[in-house]
Amino acid sequence: MQLGDSKSAEAGVQDRKHVTKLDLVNNRLVPNAIEPRAALAEYDSGLGNLTLWNTTQNPHVARLVISAFVGMAPEHKLRVIAPDVGGGFGSKIFIYPEEVVCLWAARRTRRPVKWVSERSEAFLADAHGRDHVTHAEMAFDGEGKITGLRVKTIANLGAYMSTFSSSVPTYLYGTLLSGQYAIPAIYCEVDAVYTNTVPVDAYRGAGRPEATFVVERLIEVAARQMGMDPVDLRKKNFIHAFPIRRR
Repeated sequence: MQLGDSKSAEAGVQDRKHVTKLDLVNNRLVPNAIEPRAALAEYDSGLGNLTLWNTTQNPHVARLVISAFVGMAPEHKLRVIAPDVGGGFGSKIFIYPEEVVCLWAARRTRRPVKWVSERSEAFLADAHGRDHVTHAEMAFDGEGKITGLRVKTIANLGAYMSTFSSSVPTYLYGTLLSGQYAIPAIYCEVDAVYTNTVPVDAYRGAGRPEATFVVERLIEVAARQMGMDPVDLRKKNFIHAFPIRRR
């Protein structure tokens, strides 16, 4: 994904008073909810209806995906119920294979089928978060005003595509790279890669914390390099007028 004007950002970075360059790693993390995931499926053979009790943060998405994309049953024949979830912070939004298998098995055996994840399974099977490697450059003029920002990120998606995994390191990340600062030119390039690791998806803000980490590290390091108080540098570059319009 490429977002922003590369020429404007390059012009904003070149021949400036100061340019801060950083290589950053936003490490992979494993969600660890209070309660592991669980699913209970029931099939009504008389009506042909399926019911799934699922520790999901979004039963409406689960119903849509399992019906429209997995093809388990038409939406009017599938009910998804979300009981007390016991924490999730993103990791329980997605559609996992065990939930679909429970529905399939319940219909096949014509008996309720329950599955509960063990803690060790959760560490290996639940979607992980983040896992970015980033090179970023932020330029300043002689007064400490930001003139341009360039960011290149390699985002690890894991071995398989998850529900929201492609949007998290792209449009939920690149569009937030200005943070609360008035930056006239930004260019972001993201390469999403597949690896032999657990799939990565939304976790605690989904792309926005990663963008904030990049911008705030740049500001902090730049202030030290220029001998300025980081608070003063931030105040100097805060957005002071709303709304902000695209040029």
